[in-house]
Order: sequence, then C-alpha cells, then structure tokens
Amino acid sequence: MNPGTETPGPVAAVSPASAVSGESLPAWLQRGVADLFPCRDAQASADQDVSADQSLAARLAEAEARQRPLRVKLGIDPTGADIHLGHSLLFRKLRAFQDAGHTAVLIIGDFTARIGDPTGKSTTRVQLSAEEVEANASTYLAQLGQGQDPARALLDFRTPGRLEVRRNSEWLARLDLPRVVELLGISTVSQMLAKEDFARRYGSGTPISLHEFLYPLLQGYDSVQVQADVELGGTDQKFNVAMGRDLQRHFGHRPQFGLLLPILPGLDGVQKMSKSLGNTVGLLEDPLSMYSKLEKVPDAVVNDYLTLLTDLDLARLPENPRERQKAMALEITRLRHGETAARQAQTDAARLVAGTGGAGAAEADVPEASLAAVTFPAKAFYLLSAVGLCSSSSEARRQIQGGGVRLDGEKLVDPNLEFNSASELEGKVLQLGRKTFRRLVQQV
Repeated sequence: MNPGTETPGPVAAVSPASAVSGESLPAWLQRGVADLFPCRDAQASADQDVSADQSLAARLAEAEARQRPLRVKLGIDPTGADIHLGHSLLFRKLRAFQDAGHTAVLIIGDFTARIGDPTGKSTTRVQLSAEEVEANASTYLAQLGQGQDPARALLDFRTPGRLEVRRNSEWLARLDLPRVVELLGISTVSQMLAKEDFARRYGSGTPISLHEFLYPLLQGYDSVQVQADVELGGTDQKFNVAMGRDLQRHFGHRPQFGLLLPILPGLDGVQKMSKSLGNTVGLLEDPLSMYSKLEKVPDAVVNDYLTLLTDLDLARLPENPRERQKAMALEITRLRHGETAARQAQTDAARLVAGTGGAGAAEADVPEASLAAVTFPAKAFYLLSAVGLCSSSSEARRQIQGGGVRLDGEKLVDPNLEFNSASELEGKVLQLGRKTFRRLVQQV
C-alpha cells in the first residue's frame, strides 16, 4: 500500500466473500475481501487434508494450536503527508487481525519510498529525500493512532505483542551488490513487463527506469525479513504481494498469503479516492466536514463504504437510500470522532443545508477560518482563496459564478463583491458547495 500515491483510475468493485468462499474463515476476516491467494476450494478441503501452506484457515488453526500469532504485514510508503479514508481500509483489516490476537507488522517504507512504487504510474516517480520521507512517516504514525487510546485509534499501539513498526531501511540500506544481483536473478524482464503498469508504458514507448524494476523485489524482500504469514494490499498490489511469496520460497521460508481489498471509490462514486481529484475524506478532517461529505456520497457506492469502512450489518440498515446514506456518514464519523461529535455534526449539517439565513449557521458548531491573513477591503473571490476554501482566485471565481458559494445561507453571485473590514464578516459562515463550511473569525 502506498498512501502517498494519488493515482486516478478505475475502481475495483466491492465483491462478496466469494474470493474466499472455499475457506472456513471468520466473518471479520472475510468482510470486504476482494482476493485471497492461494485459496483452496471447499471440495478440495473436504476431500483431503489441507496444509497450512495451502489454506489460510489451516494456517489460522495451526497458529491457535501452537499459540503463535500470525505475523500480518502491511507496508506503507510515506510519499505524502495525509491519510484519507481510501487508505484506511487496509489499516482497518490490520486492526481486525490485532483484535483477534495476531501481530501486525507495519513496515514504513523509508527506503522504498525513495524509489517510488511504479504501480499506477504512467511516468517515473520523482524520488524523495530521506528527510522528506521521515517527516511524512511521523505524520502517518500520528494519524494511525500512535500515543492515542486504542479505542479511538485505527491501530492498537499499546497492547504488548500486537504491533511491530519497522522501517525497511533496517535491511535494505545494508544490501550489498551480491545480494542485489541475487534478487534480480529471481525475476525476469518478461515477468516484470507482465505487470500492467510496466506493460502499458513499454507499449507506449514511455521510459521505464531500471531502478523501478527493483521496487517489487525490495518490497517482496521485506516479507522475507519480517517472516510474514499474511500480507495485506489493495487489488492493485497483487504483483508486489505475489513477488513476496516468490522471494520467501527462494530463501527457504514459508510463503505468505495475499489478502487483497478493493479500491475505495471517491466521493464522486466513479474514480478511486484520490487527493489530486478532490474526492477524498481525510482522517484529520473535522466532524462536520467529514459528515457533510459522506452524506452526499452517490447511492451506488454507499454499500461499498458501509462494507469497507464500518462493521455495521447491512441487512439491519434502512432500505431508504437517503436514510442509509445518513447512517453510513454518521457511523464513519463516529468511528473517527466519537458518538457525541458525530451526532452534533449530523445536526449541524442539517441546520446549515436547510437554513436560508443566519439562524441555522449561528447555532451550528462550524470549524473556524481566520481572517487574519486577509487584506481589506477584500473582494469575494479573493476572500475564498485567502481563507483556504479555494486553491486559487480563479477557482474561487468559478465557484461563485457557478452558484456554489453562500455566506450565512445567502448565495454570493458577484465575485467582485467587496467587504470593507473583518468585523463585517465576523461570525458568519462561508459555505462552499454542500460539503464545506467555515465560520469566519478575526483570530483563531
């Protein structure tokens, strides 16, 4: 997995547990899984003994009998600063393994991030410095729950034996040339070009740097070093996870199982959740912003969000699409911010959307935006960019002209509307679309 990768593209549909239907696996493990390999079918399991190298169910049973928790690997390359809900699917599954008594092995790819995962890329990635990678890694761990109560965190950092955090520079930075040559000898050029991204680039004549071929080999070598029993990944990571199995066999280790989860659709319901497309919900977003975005998710992907981001029983939820949508938004917000904050966000979102004046806005608990950096007198388009609601003045103009901006419920129609002072705007709620709200204050 690579939380720093923001690659637009098609979304893998959330499938039922058919990919693992031949395995006698617990419901918490099967939920939302798109692929499990290797996977024995039910008839083969009934006809003969299935070894723990062929069946994850057998590996789980063996672990319980020997009182040896499985080692469940998830690698992340910190090539960006923020984690969004699309990234969180794998962490939720990793936490499920933790809660079942197994050991999560979280690998911070501080070495591989400097190469860059070529998955989904049409060009060679820009390589990062060690300092940039380490700064990003620190923000990732904080967002995952380091130093927090496990009840509110994505991962359990406190319970002894439940989590190992490793940096792959521990072993990759020490590789000598003979070992690198050995790794390169395990795979072939034709195998590498079978990887969809490489094949597409090769076919179009787009350059592929030789160091990019190293990425799946080094990522697979991580599995050897941490002795992984299971590796988690997205459906776009199957090549890399399978490479880990090949390398484990080469070095005489038991091969891991690959457990793959779908790619989460973004807020548009079409493409993958990607910051570059502006269709994400960040883990650090305030409750109101999070709820407001989620309750607008298209009906077609609401069940995907429920399956992948919550533990709710879909059969017990309202059939009415709007009520189902609100239940999903409330539960995801609750998991991140707690029951009280989620309920307040739901109430405030209803007030702000329904209100046509200042009454609803005045009562709502809305995140604040400082006017301290705004130079007055200020035109409306400049105000939006100065307080951070739009990335540029030109974008702000387009939003206003498109009817997507309100101030205390009143639509702004003129991008050049001028405000003379901060006191004129103090306490008012600036709204962008139906998902973003900020209360304007002179100081924060």
